[in-house]
Amino acid sequence: MNLSRRGLLGAGGLAGALAVAGASPATPAATAPDATARPGGAGAGSVRTGFDRLAADGYRRLSGQKVGVVTNPTGVTSDVRHIVDVMHADERVDLVAVFGPEHGFRGTAQAGGSEGRYDDPATGLPVYDTYLKSGGPLADVFTASGVDTVVFDIQDAGARFYTYVWTLYDCMEAAARAGKRFVVLDRPNPVTGRAALGPVLHREFATFVGREPIAQAHGMTVAELARLFNGEFLARPVRLETVTLSGWRRGDFFDATGLPWVPPSPNMPTPDTALVYAGTCLFEGTNLSEGRGTTRPFELLGAEGVDGRWAEAANALSLPGVRLREAYFAPTFSKFEGRTVGGVQLHVHDRETFDPVRTAIALLVTAARTWNGFAWRADHWIDKLTGSSSVRTMIDAGADTDEIAGAWQDELAAFRAVRRPYLLYR
Repeated sequence: MNLSRRGLLGAGGLAGALAVAGASPATPAATAPDATARPGGAGAGSVRTGFDRLAADGYRRLSGQKVGVVTNPTGVTSDVRHIVDVMHADERVDLVAVFGPEHGFRGTAQAGGSEGRYDDPATGLPVYDTYLKSGGPLADVFTASGVDTVVFDIQDAGARFYTYVWTLYDCMEAAARAGKRFVVLDRPNPVTGRAALGPVLHREFATFVGREPIAQAHGMTVAELARLFNGEFLARPVRLETVTLSGWRRGDFFDATGLPWVPPSPNMPTPDTALVYAGTCLFEGTNLSEGRGTTRPFELLGAEGVDGRWAEAANALSLPGVRLREAYFAPTFSKFEGRTVGGVQLHVHDRETFDPVRTAIALLVTAARTWNGFAWRADHWIDKLTGSSSVRTMIDAGADTDEIAGAWQDELAAFRAVRRPYLLYR
């Protein structure tokens, strides 16, 4: 029986997809296991990025093409030169445009902002703004730029609601509309590419923090996501090529790669931030601070009136791989700016067993039970972050962590089956 995974991931949801785990993908894909690789990875310093491999091949894939690059400060070589500067100086590449995402090409804008349209002072190249553009308007940007090939090179953080994932999606869709070729230069998932975690987006909750039904912690690299998007979600697939990593295995955390960490956004300062982000970003949907305006965003959580009972209740659950410390802090911007709040700091002591999504659900449950001031954001932003109303309504109804996590297991198993043929690494 020949069933389409694309159809199973559509408006009807993921429930039937497990039955077709072995079906052929819509685009050719090398298969790879969906299980944890051996701890420790392939060895520090052995990873080469997609750009490293593209350059080592003399930019052969870009020969004869007018090229535009979608990138930000993370698009760097192993010796921290920006790839735009490197390619602009190389006569083998006809680089004619740069496209900046949220926070901008050079990374000067805060969350929810971008740099707009300008000419880059360092290279003189025109920089076009992609943030919050999609469909026809973004296709028009690609057309106006005069490029033949759009190259994507941005470091992801491994979470569905990190907007660069959907910049990738929107740019692929727009490139297909504009008749442009699309090349993805791969970078590691900093929190490994092991089994996906958390709830799967329901299409009626789609926004720029989640356009299609993927898991909250997707466990994929950007090249793998591009293949998935092209094969399952895009009505008009783009002419896609991917340049893979070498030396990276699915069990590798970022510190095993030997690559330099450049903050992908102002509130993602370290790989430790990325480790917890796929879970604790959910606190954006509450009246508690998610740690923006501190030196440990997404590791510090709190609000005025919260005391040590929260950390005590959370630690009583013996959550794998993490301990919660009673903490007090004063954010310099965002929620509770300049005011001292109480809460917790996450201390991950065993990242192999730590589950960021389940941990965050436990923290939401215990926060609601130990602090009578707990509230959701009035716009129910939590539903956009989790991908449905289920987490919010179950917590409001008094459900515990296991009940809430149990509610998404079928759709998560289905997503894992769908993603499998698009994985590139073991």
